[in-house]
Amino acid sequence: MARARQRRLRAAMPWLIGAGVLLVAGALAWVVYGTAVLGVREVRVVGAEALGVDQVLAAAAVQPDRPLARVDVGEVGARVRDLPAVDRAVVTRSWPSTVVIEVVERVAVAAVPSGGVFVLIDDEGVPFRTVTAQPAGLPLAKLSTPAADDQNTVSALTVLAALSDELREQLVAVSVASPVRIRLELRKGRAVVWGDDTDSDRKSTVATALLREKGNEIDVSAPRVVSIR
Repeated sequence: MARARQRRLRAAMPWLIGAGVLLVAGALAWVVYGTAVLGVREVRVVGAEALGVDQVLAAAAVQPDRPLARVDVGEVGARVRDLPAVDRAVVTRSWPSTVVIEVVERVAVAAVPSGGVFVLIDDEGVPFRTVTAQPAGLPLAKLSTPAADDQNTVSALTVLAALSDELREQLVAVSVASPVRIRLELRKGRAVVWGDDTDSDRKSTVATALLREKGNEIDVSAPRVVSIR
């Protein structure tokens, strides 16, 4: 009878071990997913400078004490990316209790004057902040409706990206009445008639060379046949 009991015990042992493993795994899963033991205690924001940390936290809307494993980092990232000033956002879990939000802010390349204020746009043409004064070092972009899908905005950014250091130093504003009527306003009342945004690298080279010549208006709309008045 003793040997029979031992045989039954040996036969049942794998089942007992399996049941024990399942019981422990279930308890751990309940602790991780169902309780606040490993809940959110901190939301850390990295990379926010011009954008306030409080704005990022409000947009992220991470519930305190929510089990960290149940935080949908994809949804949190999407909410943060909805902030106009955010270019990219990566959200990760840092065990045992922290959500980390890394943001990359948009960088202004021009300021668009609009009714006494200035709308800042990035290199993709996205308007993301309004300020009351023109930031130092930023050229003006005279546009009626700045937007990433606005052709005038695209043309202005194409020209700005092609400017030499000398032209950029002299630049006050780029004015785009239409995609074929682009004009640079320079210091001391000088101007460059650019035409459209095609061949902008050549136009920049020619206009830079002509900055040393006398005349208030440099026309490089046809860069192989230029004029100065």
